[in-house]
Amino acid sequence: MGRFVVYRLLNMVPLILGITLLSFLVMSLAPGDYLSSLKLNPAISPAVVHQMEAEFGLNQPLIVRYLKWLWAVMHLDLGVSLAYRVSVTKLIAARALNTVILALASMVFSWVLAIPLGIAAAARQNTVWDRLLSFFAFLGMSVPSFFLAFLLVYLALRTGWFPVGGSFSVFYSSLSPGMKIVDRFDHLVLPVVVLGTAGLASLMRLMRSQILELKNSDFARTAHAKGLSPRAVLYKHVLRNALNPFITLAGYGLADLLGGAALIEAVMNLQGLGLLLLDAVRSFDVYLVMGSVLMGTVLLLVGNLIADVALVLVDPRVSFWSERAR
Repeated sequence: MGRFVVYRLLNMVPLILGITLLSFLVMSLAPGDYLSSLKLNPAISPAVVHQMEAEFGLNQPLIVRYLKWLWAVMHLDLGVSLAYRVSVTKLIAARALNTVILALASMVFSWVLAIPLGIAAAARQNTVWDRLLSFFAFLGMSVPSFFLAFLLVYLALRTGWFPVGGSFSVFYSSLSPGMKIVDRFDHLVLPVVVLGTAGLASLMRLMRSQILELKNSDFARTAHAKGLSPRAVLYKHVLRNALNPFITLAGYGLADLLGGAALIEAVMNLQGLGLLLLDAVRSFDVYLVMGSVLMGTVLLLVGNLIADVALVLVDPRVSFWSERAR
């Protein structure tokens, strides 16, 4: 296992280099830059613009800027935001908590509901219960997240059941520790439902199809022939094998949710990484964008590695060698 983990970590290096270089090229070669709007402002003199170009290295060749940024990253420095004039690391750290809580809560919401609902649909194949769950699954996968967000915001405004917008109340700092948790939970309900619905629907359909496929496999028929009850075969044998694809998907899930949170944060005005990245792209804040891209890339690669290791530990039929070849 140790050699496998080291091998995968070494493979991450060229991937990270390639992704960050491509992202840097796209941001730098796009029409305009952060100083374009300042140059059009008559209140800002050309001398000030030139000084900012020199300060942030925007007057240097593209490859030089990238290599300087990469060298700083190797020393755990993500650079300085052009728009906020503070460390990119501090900006990301200040917003990361809200986004990570939202992503993790959405993942728990999806998985806790998807697995039992998928099992229930497969166990009652072609019944009214199965058709009803399948209908809601297709509906959840078909409705765009932003449209669902607008619907839930409208519902919250009409009923007053949940707060609309923000990650916490304006009086959050004056609350007791227990009430702070309640306040956070109230503000999380709508974003979690929006962000987790599509994942819930697709995971439920995947679990249903896995159960139905494995129910007729050789090992299931053998277990039935040995006298095991259908319930025992389902939960002790079929379910364990059906979970293998979910372990692999878990490696990508968190990074996908962090990326999908951007739209939800924009619609619901949540102060997280997604909204920060959106503002950075619109203002051509290249170093803030690069810091966010780097964080998302590392999360995806590390999550994939953890999922592969977990899959080998759970399923004895899979070896580290086969995972390395994959």
